[in-house]
Amino acid sequence: MMDRRMFAAGALVAAAFAISAQEAAALDVKDPENTLVMTLRSGDVIIELMPDVAPQHVERVKTLAREGAYDGVAFHRVIPGFMAQTGDVEHGNTTKGFSAGRAGTGGSNYPDLKAEFSQTPFERGTLGMARSQSPNSANSQFFICFEESAWLNGQYTVFGKVVDGMQHVDNIKMGSRADNGAIDGDPDAIISLKVAADL
Repeated sequence: MMDRRMFAAGALVAAAFAISAQEAAALDVKDPENTLVMTLRSGDVIIELMPDVAPQHVERVKTLAREGAYDGVAFHRVIPGFMAQTGDVEHGNTTKGFSAGRAGTGGSNYPDLKAEFSQTPFERGTLGMARSQSPNSANSQFFICFEESAWLNGQYTVFGKVVDGMQHVDNIKMGSRADNGAIDGDPDAIISLKVAADL
């Protein structure tokens, strides 16, 4: 009986993903090759990439998305009124021995990227690449701004913007502002991140 219930639950999840993919494919996007569909707990987020602003960073994120590297990766740092950070494909995967203490310290197997700073402002829905103190240390981690964050302008690489579904980003489990966005308990995660052209 348990096996049947598990199978039925799995079938429902698969059906939900199929519907999501069909809906995403039907979206009237300007450039499917440079559009991402991020599935979160409460729904899909449509992200328009900016290859004209940050070509190397856009290519890196698309490569990792096509490898499925972001699927299951936690939002390990979420600061209310500021941003939600994710993308640690090395230590942040909630389906592969996730450790809250290590999430946010890793990257991908690819080399770090040279900064592609621009005049594109950090506004609500802007996606920026996370980095260490070195400007040329972005790799796989990124963040989505909840609000305008002008102090980041020209200091971090902007590579995309949410064009639909920002309400689902707002629903990501928040961390503690006093604890630099650390999550208490289990964090939310990216269910899937796909290039729209592949759906």
